[in-house]
Amino acid sequence: MVLLREGMCPGLDEDLLRRLRDAHIKTVEDLVSSGTEELAQKCSVSYTALLAIRRVLLAQHAAFPVSGADLYDELLSSTAILSTGNPNLDALLDSGVYTGEITELAGGSGSGKSQVCFGVAVHIAHHLRQNVIYVDTTGGLSATRLLEMLQSETSSGEEQMEALQRIRIYRVFDVFSLLGCLHRLRSGGLQQACIGGGSVKALIVDSVSAVISPLLGGKHHEGAFMMSQVSLVLKMLAKDFNMAALVTNHVSTSSGGELQPGLGVPWSHVPRTRVLLERPPTATVSRPGLRSATLIKSSRRPCFIHADFDLQWWSRSKHGTSGKRKLDHTDP
Repeated sequence: MVLLREGMCPGLDEDLLRRLRDAHIKTVEDLVSSGTEELAQKCSVSYTALLAIRRVLLAQHAAFPVSGADLYDELLSSTAILSTGNPNLDALLDSGVYTGEITELAGGSGSGKSQVCFGVAVHIAHHLRQNVIYVDTTGGLSATRLLEMLQSETSSGEEQMEALQRIRIYRVFDVFSLLGCLHRLRSGGLQQACIGGGSVKALIVDSVSAVISPLLGGKHHEGAFMMSQVSLVLKMLAKDFNMAALVTNHVSTSSGGELQPGLGVPWSHVPRTRVLLERPPTATVSRPGLRSATLIKSSRRPCFIHADFDLQWWSRSKHGTSGKRKLDHTDP
């Protein structure tokens, strides 16, 4: 609400302000939403003068109109789609993860959430040659594991080291540290993370629920407040810096016995896309990395479509094979 003040525009003097207040018009919103002719009569002022003031205030304080076509053109020019490196997962996600948005991977222990995050980080750093911010809240990230994945992508030690340098790792173990880390990234930390050229195209938080869940429940509202703050800064980082934000979440069981993402309804509005990961019964000793992915929220594709993929895809040796050449050709 913007209070009317003397001198905000020509003609809005102390005498007119007093008359407007007597008519219960105290803010810009009050003035522009009132009938001009009726208000002019009530305040005993010129209709023409009051209409001119109203037009000036509207020009100063109203939102500038933008057409839907202009917004769509802006979206097309600014949005990038980052391949996860796994063709089956890309197909489920409509080609990959989108910049400017938050994508969530939800799943229980052993569902492969972290392995997917590792694979996405390696793929973006090595194939796209872009920088990745990886926020580890569980201590599960291992540089050795990243190196193993990179060794399956390229036999060049120099390329492996270059890709590792593009993955900037932050370890935080409580929500306050997470929030502080995200704020520092927004206020200049992203520029410092751009090593060897390129830009930061992906922000991975594994896991967001690990640091928020301990504060939820009971009579205290601190957890809900901190969750809203984390969601706000994640959205701003993704949108303002044109990055793809990928977060992981735990799962709980509904009253009907179905798995559902954790953190409740308030968090459900945060990610644009949500994927539920599970270890299917068909996973065997011969295929231990087989996982099932279900799209449970999307603005682009029908929900509840499924795809099976293999976690070992990111670890299988591809260099020097026809499969690797095909993957390079189809990557953005």
